[in-house]
Amino acid sequence: MTAVAAVDLGASSGRVVRGVVADGNVHIEDVHRFANGPVHVDGSLHWDLPALYHEVLTGLRLAGPVSSIGIDSWAVDYGLLDESGELLGNPVHYRDSRTAGAEPREGLYELNGLQFQPFNTMFQLMAEPLLPQASRLLLIPDLLSYWLTGRCGTEYTNATTTGLIDVRTGQWSPELTRDLPPGLLTDLRRPGDPAGTFKGIPVTAVGSHDTASAVVAVPASHDRFAYISCGTWSLVGVELDFPVLTAESRAANFTNEGGVDGTIRYLRNVMGLWLLQECLRTWDAALEPLLQEAGAATGSVFDPNDPVFLPPGDMPARIERACGRTMTRPEIVRSVLDSLAAAHRDAVADAQRLSGKEVEVVHIVGGGSRNELLCQLTADACGLPVIAGPAEATALGNVLVQARAVGAAQGTLRDLRKLVRESQPLRRHLPR
Repeated sequence: MTAVAAVDLGASSGRVVRGVVADGNVHIEDVHRFANGPVHVDGSLHWDLPALYHEVLTGLRLAGPVSSIGIDSWAVDYGLLDESGELLGNPVHYRDSRTAGAEPREGLYELNGLQFQPFNTMFQLMAEPLLPQASRLLLIPDLLSYWLTGRCGTEYTNATTTGLIDVRTGQWSPELTRDLPPGLLTDLRRPGDPAGTFKGIPVTAVGSHDTASAVVAVPASHDRFAYISCGTWSLVGVELDFPVLTAESRAANFTNEGGVDGTIRYLRNVMGLWLLQECLRTWDAALEPLLQEAGAATGSVFDPNDPVFLPPGDMPARIERACGRTMTRPEIVRSVLDSLAAAHRDAVADAQRLSGKEVEVVHIVGGGSRNELLCQLTADACGLPVIAGPAEATALGNVLVQARAVGAAQGTLRDLRKLVRESQPLRRHLPR
């Protein structure tokens, strides 16, 4: 029996998971959970990376003996190191307003294949006052890996979210990086590559963008599927062998991000459960009672991707303004879920149309797979079966890539997905 430790950092919480792959099954167990969130400093939003690192160390101690450690997190954010390797201030949160007004230049999509998001790393760097002092840039999982091992490197799947990778070559683009300080960007690692050691334990590069790890754990039995990695964001798309770089794809705001084993995650960002999270925070309320009432409520559909919903704040008031009416709390919850289901439908339809890939089933993974009303509404909207689960897809994908690297699992993505399908609880929702 081989155990590995998966460090899985989300935008609102983090955890360290102990994972075991044996006898055709993959099993995970949380050993440490901790809160995460933005910190307001001098009018800006930051991440408290030293505090997160302390929690990671606590979790690794609690994980006990393991054969490997892997780290994943949200994308685009980074830390800057000075010449001595010290962190130049806590990383800025992608929801900070410093990139408001950013605009993509002509021809950018054909180079990096990314949908325009003003918070992508390349636009953050344009607004970065510490850049002249920086010797190294490390994305969040790579920064934590560096603190564990003393070795710098940049994992490929997360690097593709920066806007600085040439989507055709899978390498840093000389054209897109020419204005950055020499040596700022480090060598790329692929999922499964060694990334150093921590107290004698190998640290393994995984799909360090959390969505890349989540897609590894989509329990698909064939390739005619769409996925929705549903948490703070809904990442809705299909898995391809090659990027789609047409003008129509760019206009539809689809992105081509790197996946494990050289795949392309062709997807669109939808605002996701952030909308509900901020409503609950404003109300200081629990979700489950509201979901029960929302099932019988009448909602209004709005555009969840309107930039007005990106910052923290009074989300219910913004939703009421978008819907043009005053609503009860259950009506607001139902409006959020109806709107997300409609956005999921549109993204799945567009992914098929633009990529030419046929979809027969939609897999919802991540925390949103526990929301039965959202899963059913998505099945109804898409007119396709929805398979919900696993909720812990990101941690499972992290574990599986590590397990394959240390020899506890073998084969292709299809083989890894079979382990998930045969060992994790799943629910099926048929369109009504």
